[in-house]
Amino acid sequence: MSGTSQLFSPFRMRGLTLANRIVVPPMCQYSADYGSANDWHMMHIGSLANSGAGLFIVEATAVEPEGRITHGCVGLWSDENEHALKRVIDGVRRFGTAKLGIQLAHAGRKASCKRPWEGKTMSDPLAADPWQTRSASAVPIGPGWHTPAAMSLDDIADLKRKWVSATERCQRIGFDMIEIHAAHGYLLNQFLSPISNKRTDQYGGSFENRIRLTLETFAEMRKVWPEEKPLGVRLSAVEWVDGGWSLDDTVELSKRLKALGCDYIDCSSGGIDPTAKVPTGPGYQVPFADRVKKDAGIASMAVGLITDPDQAESIVREGKADLVGVARAMLDDPHWGWHAAYKLQAEVAMPPQYLRVGLKLWDPARRHGNRT
Repeated sequence: MSGTSQLFSPFRMRGLTLANRIVVPPMCQYSADYGSANDWHMMHIGSLANSGAGLFIVEATAVEPEGRITHGCVGLWSDENEHALKRVIDGVRRFGTAKLGIQLAHAGRKASCKRPWEGKTMSDPLAADPWQTRSASAVPIGPGWHTPAAMSLDDIADLKRKWVSATERCQRIGFDMIEIHAAHGYLLNQFLSPISNKRTDQYGGSFENRIRLTLETFAEMRKVWPEEKPLGVRLSAVEWVDGGWSLDDTVELSKRLKALGCDYIDCSSGGIDPTAKVPTGPGYQVPFADRVKKDAGIASMAVGLITDPDQAESIVREGKADLVGVARAMLDDPHWGWHAAYKLQAEVAMPPQYLRVGLKLWDPARRHGNRT
């Protein structure tokens, strides 16, 4: 092994050292029991914690029941949720090779939806057994969607306490890091965006007011989260709609978050408007991670249609991002990291039970029957 791959070089954030730059980012499974993880999560997380990635991040996890996207979303608002998730994480940690993180979230006006396989689209609002959604303002996503209740100042104060409580539960469970979900049109993004935030108080109107809740939430969580453990934020760098949140806004917010102790920005995009036209393609969001890394001076994660090891290697080698999120490609190939290591002539951790396989089995010629 040459050991020259940048994708497979270690990366350190505070007291956490990742064996490589590959991250399995949060992917909702919609399979929890009133917020509590179960055997599906044991199987899913256990598989991808042995994918060769340096870090696995548990799916968007709601800080209160009303913050779930669907009835099946994972939550962390109760002792039952905490104990169920700890059982899964303890089991995975015993045998997995990846470090384990979690994304804390609140869906806001995008809550109370059907599971993707139950509706006609990926996010149809519930017609039966819905719950009252809440947001920055009483502005629905679009026709046919629930109209959210505008959050009062008391609601906002209570919500921040719930983010803190979930953070404390994450520490008791033993997670290595936390990511705050402030992207994809979910609640914190709804406060950030002028498209969804029509408030006239200290949480609406100006840029300074719209970023206030995200900064306050981050600061309160950072107080109770151990100093040696990283805390990052996922942002929608652009919203792909006129008059929406911009890349310049993202850079400025990233600078403010860094000053509060943020360790990295996960750079995604879109989600505030389901009609937005997003020009997707391989690595289409990498320029956002590049801009944030260079102009905000903070570590960044690139995500979005990153599927090939050479593509991921070039992103890190060229300094466009510090971490690379590989999501759907990991679902398709749960040992993507092993195969990437062979292709890039790098070393990767494998569970001892699988060492007899040997990375040479992923030589394309050998895989297609031309064994020597």
